[in-house]
Amino acid sequence: MTDGGRPGTAGRARHRVEAVLLPVLGVAVTLAAFEVAPRIGLLPRTSFPPFSEIFTTLTDLVTTAELWGAVLDTLDAWARALAIATLIGVPLGLAIGSNQVGALLSRLTIDFLRPIPSVALIPILVLVYGTRPSLKVTLAVFGATFPLLFQAMYGVADVDPVAKDTARAFGMGWWTRLRHIVVPSCAPYIATGLRISASVALILVVTGEYIVGVPGLGAEVLVAYSSGAFERMYALILVAGLLGLVVNLGFHAVERRVLSWHPSHRPDEGGAG
Repeated sequence: MTDGGRPGTAGRARHRVEAVLLPVLGVAVTLAAFEVAPRIGLLPRTSFPPFSEIFTTLTDLVTTAELWGAVLDTLDAWARALAIATLIGVPLGLAIGSNQVGALLSRLTIDFLRPIPSVALIPILVLVYGTRPSLKVTLAVFGATFPLLFQAMYGVADVDPVAKDTARAFGMGWWTRLRHIVVPSCAPYIATGLRISASVALILVVTGEYIVGVPGLGAEVLVAYSSGAFERMYALILVAGLLGLVVNLGFHAVERRVLSWHPSHRPDEGGAG
């Protein structure tokens, strides 16, 4: 039994090492390619400087209050948009998913709104909000609501019907069933929706800043591009990408901790055999 357990332990250790080293190797290869390609002419150096020059500009930017002010503007709009999208999408998804009449009433409206690209709303939002920060918040809310809405609907549909029938048989009220049966069952779906919506909201906030010039990282990228400061432009794009990575990893870590009881987040015991 002891010998049989060792390969499983070694396999898990190897998997953990690969899970760390392979992504790092992939990033290193990509950065090396972006360093070499402009130097040998595969990319135009005038508009795409080597990565080392971009990184030097980034290290200079990190020490400036201008960069952190732009980051805070972006994060403020992102946080507000995600909070509003959650307050709209989750309750609405739970209500629609648990009620056949509600699903039928909302189907055509949802099917009409869902395919509309969020950026197509920018001209309308400019007319309504001008260039105020409310524009990018509203834009992000529109795009981030749908993943949460559908995940909540899917979660309700996946609730064990036996558990629901048992709760009714014991005389549990609607609120008790929602709190003790529906929400725990939907939690993994809603957590996934939050992670997706967090990334979507950040993308749309930066997009709104770039297209309209609302203060934030996107606006700084636009200014750098317009002035031909391409090293600064790419450095700011890199900051936006790193911000998205941190958001995604942060939500993933919280999801694993909060939903550690769920089978999808339990460590593989490895073992049958």
